Amino acid sequence: MNYQNNILYIHGFNSSPLSVKAVQTRDYLAANHPEVGFYCPQLKTNSQGAIEQLESLVNSGVGRENSLEPTHSRWFLIGSSLGGYFAHYLAEKYALPAVLINPAVKPYQLLRDYPSEQTQPYTGEVYRIGTEEIDALKALESNISLKNNYLVMLQTGDEVLNYRQAAAKYQDCHLRIHNGGDHSFVGYQDSLPDIMQFFQLPLAVR
Repeated sequence: MNYQNNILYIHGFNSSPLSVKAVQTRDYLAANHPEVGFYCPQLKTNSQGAIEQLESLVNSGVGRENSLEPTHSRWFLIGSSLGGYFAHYLAEKYALPAVLINPAVKPYQLLRDYPSEQTQPYTGEVYRIGTEEIDALKALESNISLKNNYLVMLQTGDEVLNYRQAAAKYQDCHLRIHNGGDHSFVGYQDSLPDIMQFFQLPLAVR
């Protein structure tokens, strides 16, 4: 059976596949790992809908086009901010390797302080964050059963999330803490070779 390697990039709160890190990941793969599939859906604005999207993709059996042999998909996760929280949930449920970039650890607490009415800046959708959404996010909270499946990359200058929360939760995982930076993770593009090495994805033969 053939194996198709796919990276699922999970964007953060009020973000999109057009975010800088998502585009940088896509472009890096196209240049250096063209055989690796790249998927980054525009997530629904409610966590239950977003998880359903992501699980549907992981379970879809995406494979190489025009292949005459059965193809099994192998998924690798990259999640940023709230996307890191979702990536953790999927990594635990499906035993997948995941790279978490400045991940949210307790987003259900953080979002309580956000205005209840939100506008998705990329799509223009107006939606609300209510008690039901807070409870749905809390229900996705997961422990760590496979510590070697995680590479967690933090920057101490994150102005949105307290990096110490993630540092404490993932202290027994592959943890890299960079001084300075911000929530966007400054210099992310320079970390892509290390991310692919963590996933054990070889460079394309030139």
